Amino acid sequence: MAAYLYRLGRLAFRRRWPFTLLWVAVLAAVGAGAVLAPAGPDDGFSMPGTESQKALDLMQQRFPGGDTNGAVARIVFVAPNGQQITASQNEAVVEKVVAEVAGGPQVASAVSPYQAHTVSKDATTAYTSVTYRVQSKDLTDDTKKTLEDAVQHGRDAGLTVELGGSALSTQPAAGGATEGIGIAIAAVVLLITFGSMAAAGLPLLTAMVSVGLGTAAIMALGSTLGLSMTTSSLASMLGLAVGIDYAVLIISRFREERAKGHAPQEAAGRAVGTAGSSVLFAGLTVIIGLAGLSVVGIPMLTKMGLAAAGTVGVTVLVALTLVPALLGFFPRAVLPRAQRRGVRRVRADQPNGGTRWARFVLRRPLPVLLLGVVGLGVVATPVTGLHLGITGDESKPTSTTERRAYDDLATGFGPGFNGPLTIVVDAKGATDAKAAVSSIAEKIGNTPGVVSVSPPRFDQTGDTAVLSAVPATAPTDSRTTDLIHTIRAERPSITTGTGATFAVTGSTAINIDSAQKVQDALVPYLAVVVGLAFLLLLLVFRSVLVPLKAALGFLLSVLAALGAVVAVFQWGWLSGLLGVHQTGPIMTLMPIFMVGIIFGLAMDYEVFLVSRIREAYVHGERAGQAVVSGLRTSTRVVVAAALIMIAVFSGFIGTDQAMIKMVGFGMAAAVLFDAFVVRMAIVPAALALLGNRAWWMPRWLDRALPRVDIEGEALDRSVPSHYEVPAPIPLPVR
Repeated sequence: MAAYLYRLGRLAFRRRWPFTLLWVAVLAAVGAGAVLAPAGPDDGFSMPGTESQKALDLMQQRFPGGDTNGAVARIVFVAPNGQQITASQNEAVVEKVVAEVAGGPQVASAVSPYQAHTVSKDATTAYTSVTYRVQSKDLTDDTKKTLEDAVQHGRDAGLTVELGGSALSTQPAAGGATEGIGIAIAAVVLLITFGSMAAAGLPLLTAMVSVGLGTAAIMALGSTLGLSMTTSSLASMLGLAVGIDYAVLIISRFREERAKGHAPQEAAGRAVGTAGSSVLFAGLTVIIGLAGLSVVGIPMLTKMGLAAAGTVGVTVLVALTLVPALLGFFPRAVLPRAQRRGVRRVRADQPNGGTRWARFVLRRPLPVLLLGVVGLGVVATPVTGLHLGITGDESKPTSTTERRAYDDLATGFGPGFNGPLTIVVDAKGATDAKAAVSSIAEKIGNTPGVVSVSPPRFDQTGDTAVLSAVPATAPTDSRTTDLIHTIRAERPSITTGTGATFAVTGSTAINIDSAQKVQDALVPYLAVVVGLAFLLLLLVFRSVLVPLKAALGFLLSVLAALGAVVAVFQWGWLSGLLGVHQTGPIMTLMPIFMVGIIFGLAMDYEVFLVSRIREAYVHGERAGQAVVSGLRTSTRVVVAAALIMIAVFSGFIGTDQAMIKMVGFGMAAAVLFDAFVVRMAIVPAALALLGNRAWWMPRWLDRALPRVDIEGEALDRSVPSHYEVPAPIPLPVR
């Protein structure tokens, strides 16, 4: 492997123009495809195999003309203090607003709240639901303007009028200004790390190429594969982070090889042969973790994982080919300033901060190990209170009309109004369908915790009905969850003698089913992903204990990161500082999605760090000294890469999209814990305690596994002598 990548690195360096122009051509072609392709779909969420999803599928089957996919606008009217919405002057304003909206383009229906009986018991609040014939993304500007003008006219007349629903919902930006700040911080870290504008700029440039290709490909294939803007946001987040890291690793090794006296082309070959091997296998572990999300069986998660995995794959290819090609244009500019000026020789074995830290850990391995494990265990404690769910308008800031509409409805109609249970009654087997539906509705209405049940709405054949049951408690309240479990558990007694059956769906029911599906899929997912990565690391490091230690370290990182997410987004710690407008349940997909991403990133740092330790050990150093050598050569790079990842991920905390905000914070916390606690403290401490036993492998297994030579041992044996510079180039010492 090292020898092949070595030749690839030399070829890319020597043929820099063809390689660079090829990538530019690919980027232009994919970009053109993205511009010409139709827009991707809005985010969809489905949970195949769950009761709530089966009920939704039945509704679409039995109510084909129900416009279930059309945009909906919910206009909420609140009377001034001391007045009622049923007062004649207020009623006239409401009727005028509804009539104005109903007369607008693309409207399917808009019924007055006085006709639809959607006025609160205290007569202070009313609402009307406006349905459109098209989805929100297909609404014209005239349609939106008509709706906004009508709402404003109601406000001008003295009423409080707020607007909810999907009609005017917009796709929030992925990161906004804070994403740019994260990239700027990454640039500063690179400049401080390398001391060279060229060395700092190359990783950013190649990462932008990777993200541009990945994002453009997603946009080009969006309508064909059903890839949404959220998919693109997550892919760009990961592509940007790992793209910078992989380029940093190769450039750093190039500088190291130049310091040893190798010519630029030879240094590029050796950098790609050694650091490139680490990049390749680190990228494979990330791809395994992301592609493994498809085992969960959630289409949205599968698309996110595969799109992000594809972007990471492109990033690896860019790092292995475009980075050495660009180094060919700047062979001296990427070197440290002192080396460029010929002021001093750079010793490859010169002690640094990594050396001092490694020696500290070697002197006190057990306390360092225990402190790291216990510390992460404490941070992970909030995981015990993890509550999963899907957030809606209640998580938006109060400055938005959607959030104010949500609050007004909860005040006027009760906390459970914003999360009604949808009951789908299948009465095909009933003798009298209407009597069966009426009986089921009555029994559900008498269930403790149900405030009201709406009149049933039948399909054209009259054998399927849909009705809404409003709980007494809020959608995220545990008592609402208990109510759904109760209704489902009592289904046999509710349907006795009717010949019909029913299923419960709606947002709260979907939350419960989603959480259960994720929980059921977590163990198989971990088994598949960790198992495949264990085999990959076994192949790379020729050790049984090192992959096992890597897996345990990953579990510590992911639990600590999830604990931090729960503390901020569910418990509200530092929520104001991070722009979390409303605490609530953690998004259902968050734990398993974080597991996939954190696993890949954790294995990244494992490969970066341990491959250098393994390289020193293979070249004859004692186990303890190999740890010192590995940290001496990799600490600076790992710390810089971690700071860059933290900066990039933190940039996504500024988005208004709840899931992206959570993922950004969770990834930043995970990198912090994994890079600085697990990989830089727990890993060297564990290797110091294990000594030579860390690299033990049964002989039969060693013979059975193919050798990939990630350490570049073959380069010293097989590289032709004419590739080498006979001796380091002496530089004058000041």
